[in-house]
Amino acid sequence: MDEILGQVLRNAVWERLDLLTELANEADAPSLLSVARSELPRLTEGWRALLAAHEPDEKGNCPECSGRWRQQKSPCSVWRAAYEHLVAGGLAPRPARHLRSAPVTPPVTRSRRGMVMRAH
Repeated sequence: MDEILGQVLRNAVWERLDLLTELANEADAPSLLSVARSELPRLTEGWRALLAAHEPDEKGNCPECSGRWRQQKSPCSVWRAAYEHLVAGGLAPRPARHLRSAPVTPPVTRSRRGMVMRAH
């Protein structure tokens, strides 16, 4: 039963993310503003809750990513992903033009709902 519930929860989350991506890419300005006002606070609270669970303990280990036999030093993959998506992905300064690598065409991927999409 736990496997079925887990799959239902995962599917619902992937579908919600797909919907938000679709709205961000396709919605008109008034609809997009409405969605942003309702969804951005929810998304930021979700990130905060996730990151709070991955705050390092007094030894500098992530309590969620550490196991009984192997400790995961902070920053764990969750904190690195948060930095990459929330800071480096949009707000971090870009390297000088001569230091940038050649642009890479994003791979074609299949969303959780089976739609073919190009990664951005």
